[in-house]
Amino acid sequence: MAKGLGKGINAFFPEVEEKQDDVIEEIAISECRPNPYQPRKTFHADAIEELKESILEYGIIQPLIVRASIKGYEIVVGERRYRAAKEAGLDKIPVIIKDLTDDKMMELALLENLQREDLTPIEEAHAYANLMNELNITQEELSKRLGKSRSHIANMVRLLSLPESVIAYINNGELSMGHGRAILGLKDKTKVQALVQKIRKEKLNVRQVEKLIVQLNEKPVKQKEKPKKDVFIQERETFLRERFGTAVTIQRGKRKGKIEIEFYNDNDLQRIIDTLENE
Repeated sequence: MAKGLGKGINAFFPEVEEKQDDVIEEIAISECRPNPYQPRKTFHADAIEELKESILEYGIIQPLIVRASIKGYEIVVGERRYRAAKEAGLDKIPVIIKDLTDDKMMELALLENLQREDLTPIEEAHAYANLMNELNITQEELSKRLGKSRSHIANMVRLLSLPESVIAYINNGELSMGHGRAILGLKDKTKVQALVQKIRKEKLNVRQVEKLIVQLNEKPVKQKEKPKKDVFIQERETFLRERFGTAVTIQRGKRKGKIEIEFYNDNDLQRIIDTLENE
């Protein structure tokens, strides 16, 4: 599971960070409502129950961050605390009131999701993709601002180019992120569903899947075998595959050659272009 951001919300919005001169107020819990831009609506009951017990014993240690709205207050950060406080039967909760625009509310919702420790790889991938889209930034820029490596972000986002059925299996934990990355290397996409069913049925680990994909990618030997590529070309292909995170083929002719870089959809193509531009 994902373990949250490297830097967090303050890397984007230092104005949201609690400061010494912030005024902590108590407001009626009935006047609060969840962030309208919160893309996730599912909160694990066990986690809420555990937090409720802590609140009953120690109270709410860290105030929520809210913004004033026409009808009371909208929660910017702290929806889990809000839900647990309601379960605990609290009438009032401690808050810090901030002045934020709708755009920043939306961005903060995405960032807060990324900081949750129970994110699936697909949820993390969606969060990265949404942040780049909403903030109009590249993977390189997102990498610097979050303290995550560019390759990590690229590998996560690539998972979104998998078929929806495979994404669903990763999301519910039947397949791992490693399985997903391995499946992306399968050249014949018509074999994906059969491969996935084999993985599930035989409970293949990532290493076994990688070996199986190497076999599936091997083309049948024709009457006349093509001469093997020299070591230099093979090394360059390996380097480029690791650099772009996708299949790369180098073909050298007598007078000229060509490099083929595979991509799976428009997002994957843009990822490769961003990588080239940041060279």
